[in-house]
Amino acid sequence: MTKKERYQFFINYFLEHAPNAETELIYDSPFQLLVAVILSAQCTDKRVNLTTPSLFEKYPDAEAMSKAKFDELFPLIKSISYPNNKARHLIGMAEILLKNFAGVVPMTVNELILLPGVGRKTANVITSVIDNQPNMAVDTHVFRVSARIGLTTNAKTPLAAEKQLIKHINKEYIHKAHHWLILHGRYICTARSPKCNECGLKTICKYYNFNVKS
Repeated sequence: MTKKERYQFFINYFLEHAPNAETELIYDSPFQLLVAVILSAQCTDKRVNLTTPSLFEKYPDAEAMSKAKFDELFPLIKSISYPNNKARHLIGMAEILLKNFAGVVPMTVNELILLPGVGRKTANVITSVIDNQPNMAVDTHVFRVSARIGLTTNAKTPLAAEKQLIKHINKEYIHKAHHWLILHGRYICTARSPKCNECGLKTICKYYNFNVKS
């Protein structure tokens, strides 16, 4: 099977089975999504969604959060992983957002990564989810699944995987493919015990054909 055929099978499968895949984070504005994605680093979306309602009630936008005190914000996110760092990042992010961008979340990766707590992965999430830009956020799920299936080859870093994926996926599908890979990794192609018997990608999956089927 050629690389092109493998990618086409992958795209066709998810266009049929998950055409409307989207983030599981709950938000009402680009700012709230940005906050949720920052909180989701090394933390589950489920935990973030349990945490953000009270946070957003008190700090619904950049202006409100920019005025937050650490001791006021920290208790609201203490159940999240690394709450100390994230509390500082959120306040700093809101301050810069208000100062440099009039409180409006920018829609370019280069501008977003200027904000505290925002790296390339987070910036790619924001621009792809909010603006459908052809940017691929590579988290642990995307990195693992794309390698197992055979979409990426010898990618040693998330950036290397990102470059391979956006090279071979049509631009119109990249923002969706991000969710396809994440959700597949979260519920089917799990890290320790992948549910290969339930997977519709066995036909093209290198991991299955070399490690399970044989």
